[in-house]
Amino acid sequence: MDERFPWLDKPPLSTLLAALNQDGEEARVVGGAVRNALLGEAVADWDIATTALPVETQARARARGWKVVPTGIEHGTVTVVIDGHPLEVTTLREDIETDGRRAVVHFGRDFRADAFRRDFTINALSLTPDGRLHDYASGLADIAERRVRFLGEADQRIAEDYLRILRLFRFHARFGQGPLDKASFTAAIRGREGLRRLSAERIRAELLKLLTAPHASEVLAEIEAAGFLGILLGAISRVEAFRRLADLEARGQTKPDAIRRLAALSLFTRQDAERLAARLRLSNAEAKRLATIALLLERVRHAPTLPKAREWLYRLGPELYRDGMLVAAAHHPDADFAEALALPEHWSIPEPPFSGRDLAQFGIKPGPRIGRILARAEQAWIDGGFTEDGAQRQALLDEAVRMTT
Repeated sequence: MDERFPWLDKPPLSTLLAALNQDGEEARVVGGAVRNALLGEAVADWDIATTALPVETQARARARGWKVVPTGIEHGTVTVVIDGHPLEVTTLREDIETDGRRAVVHFGRDFRADAFRRDFTINALSLTPDGRLHDYASGLADIAERRVRFLGEADQRIAEDYLRILRLFRFHARFGQGPLDKASFTAAIRGREGLRRLSAERIRAELLKLLTAPHASEVLAEIEAAGFLGILLGAISRVEAFRRLADLEARGQTKPDAIRRLAALSLFTRQDAERLAARLRLSNAEAKRLATIALLLERVRHAPTLPKAREWLYRLGPELYRDGMLVAAAHHPDADFAEALALPEHWSIPEPPFSGRDLAQFGIKPGPRIGRILARAEQAWIDGGFTEDGAQRQALLDEAVRMTT
């Protein structure tokens, strides 16, 4: 067995391929698993293409006691679950109608025709159960050159689905070397207005993946110059700030994060955060993170003093604090954020010092005044350096009661 594909003869993949490759039907591993293996990248899952119709795939799977989920049955896709491992199986197809967003297909039995439905040459490879590679579109040569280019006529591939423009950028940022393939990029520029026809959800999914790719900075610089970021984000962008953030993440061994990187790229104010959240249909949690980073950016115009950094860390928690400080450092390259960035590693966030129970001694009735007292006392405790001395804390609480009406 080819050492590049160590998973090919191991269950559950080998078990499923054996079930599908009999009685006149054929099945192969296709797409990302083959591509990644040849590029030396990790393979997380496998997609299988088969000549068998969906009803036959389901029948064979159920006959062996495997669970079947009709995840995309109208397009010939079913998911077979073997010992808890999901494997996606799709009947060979040919597009018969496209409108730039979706395709109408019919089922076929020709692996070559199925390969030419795919977007890029490096995604058109297929692998038989005995390890034979089938390359119908010079995908192996492009993998050797780490070149991402459209399969066939680039303009036609794009017109079939304008999301392929973003996939070109994302795949190149992850797998490619050097500048974008000239012919593919030129076609993408010709078709860029088609991006406006795509749903926000589809753009979001591709864009966030692009932002965390290894060569995202270089690709973003190319596509900004060609006018793509204005279409995608609806505002000006800071590609240099994005690049600085990526460098900071690498130096600090911080895992790249799409929302943090989006903030570095296109965030100036809280209004920007609201706009981006709406434009990209971000989740509530993502929108909240973006808004918090924006709030910090509005208030941090230079490296914060140590007391102020401690206050931000206390109020935000380590993850949001790190997000905000990294983006602020990327936006203000002339300031020294080293101390602020290192703070979570050597300063333990203290527990809040006061609660409503502490006010029982004063006989204060429940109501809004309790909240105001606790907020005043807490701020005084923060301003005083987070004292741990019990007597000093009591004095701060006494003063807050006396000063708050």
